Amino acid sequence: MTDTDDDAYEEPLFQRVIEYAAAADTDVVRMVSGHPDWEPPAALREGLKEYADGDPESFQYPPREGLPELRSQIAERRGVAESRVVVTNGAAEANYLAMAEALDRKPGSEVLVTDPVYPYYPGRTTMLGGEVTRVPVAADGHVDVEAMRDAASADTAAIVVNTPNNPTGAVYSPDAVAALADVAADFDALLVADEVYDHFDLSGRFESALTLDRDNVVVTTSFSKSLGITGFRVGYAVFPEDQIEAALTRHTLVNVAVSRPAQAAVAAALRETPPSYYESIRDTLRGRIDDFTAALDAAGAEYTTPEGAFYVLARFDGFPGTLENVERLIDDAGVAAMPGAAFGETYEEWIRFTLCTDRVDEAAGRLAAYFEGG
Repeated sequence: MTDTDDDAYEEPLFQRVIEYAAAADTDVVRMVSGHPDWEPPAALREGLKEYADGDPESFQYPPREGLPELRSQIAERRGVAESRVVVTNGAAEANYLAMAEALDRKPGSEVLVTDPVYPYYPGRTTMLGGEVTRVPVAADGHVDVEAMRDAASADTAAIVVNTPNNPTGAVYSPDAVAALADVAADFDALLVADEVYDHFDLSGRFESALTLDRDNVVVTTSFSKSLGITGFRVGYAVFPEDQIEAALTRHTLVNVAVSRPAQAAVAAALRETPPSYYESIRDTLRGRIDDFTAALDAAGAEYTTPEGAFYVLARFDGFPGTLENVERLIDDAGVAAMPGAAFGETYEEWIRFTLCTDRVDEAAGRLAAYFEGG
């Protein structure tokens, strides 16, 4: 399926649902956006305080590529040269830079994405003048490598994938990601791997695409989810060496640089935060998944059990995942979620719930009561 006028670019459904829930006359458990409800690391707060007390000279423009301390920590953790790292305004800008680079190499060409897909990928493609081809995932929610291979052509500029995945929760195998890089290379295209949920791998199988060490792979991510700081807007991209200058030029023209205090705080958090911080969050998510899916069982729903990230897709008999039905759930059940149709056709009958709330039990009870009563 090729989109020439993608709805994701024309109409941001996330905002429509968020605003509808905010205007509701009743209490609503909000399970729409992936903004964490957990406490950020203590070192992040301390780093921000330390920065605020620093010399005003440090309040001026940072290097366009990012603070040296932050870039060096990223490079060390990811096993790449520091020169390949560009600190960005969240994963959103990192992803944009990667997709823009891909389309610059082959102007007017197509971008292959999965279906379902995080809707901003098709939106960015359309904004950048490219064409979107959606490739349905396999029955288990994992990327269908052979279908991607069949869809690819000389017109393919990029294959964009997200693992762990939003919205399916699938964690793609290293072999599948390597095969996608091969497909991209066969057509002189880039593989853009969005790994923003890498710290939320619940399967133990996740492996970064950077381990492939390919010159046609760009990895994008951010600290928004892993440190619980979506408002800080600190992410990064790791480019092949020959693409760095073009990415930095575009980044400078659009943003000049990334917020210096936010970068300083993240650098402090990376330096001081132990692995147990991330494990405790994963433990919390495992509990929420168990509680929420148990209630979905009680409601007679079909659902996905995430291998990573923090999203659950559910299908209720006779209640397709339309915007109208999502609004009905807000009004009548007091639970806000995203329509599956916002992510494509493959799961358009489903509804996506985000588990970034400590009211998961309450939401689950409301859903069970609503559908049992219906």
